[in-house]
Amino acid sequence: MRRLFPEALDAVDPVAAYTDARRRRHDGRPWVLVNMITSLDGAVAIDQRSGGLGGPADQRVFHLLRDLADVVLVGAGTARAERYGPPAKPGQRIAVVTRSANLDWSSPLFASGAGIVVTAEDAPAVPVDSIRAGRGAVDLGAALERLEGEVVLCEGGPELNGELITIGAADEWCLTLSPMLVGGGAGRAARATMSRPTGFDLVHVLEEAGFLFLRAVRA
Repeated sequence: MRRLFPEALDAVDPVAAYTDARRRRHDGRPWVLVNMITSLDGAVAIDQRSGGLGGPADQRVFHLLRDLADVVLVGAGTARAERYGPPAKPGQRIAVVTRSANLDWSSPLFASGAGIVVTAEDAPAVPVDSIRAGRGAVDLGAALERLEGEVVLCEGGPELNGELITIGAADEWCLTLSPMLVGGGAGRAARATMSRPTGFDLVHVLEEAGFLFLRAVRA
């Protein structure tokens, strides 16, 4: 893996490149890091799954970022489409955000005890650990404050990413740019209604096998 920005280097250690002492709890909540992959034309999935966009280098970065996180945050639709299972990192929890609480409780994720649910206070009862915040809709800001640990890694989908941006809770954005065009109606990395753009500082651009790895931190 080589670095293109800020200074060009023929070989970099990805672990060192993604290490950042700023990742700690602040403002009463964990540091929130969003990790996504898109095609050149902005698609986040092929046939509703992101795996077809990736490659070996992308998988290494994916697992590296997983290792940095105490909790993985994911929307229910993404968890279902990507068939989330228990995390490889011991003690790590996967928090699934859902308003309906319509999930398969017998799935490996929840059967393992690693899955927790983030839902509204008036959502149906669930047979697993849960965090409840907000009525009628999930109060994501309040829920984040109740997640344990220093770092939360969000893996989508676009609606969840967009809500993090809207409430000002996305501290870091890691994007893999896949060298392919997808077309069709695949969604973008975030969907949100914002009054103005949010500024980020680009930390690095890495490259391997035609894939670009961008990391940016909120300015």
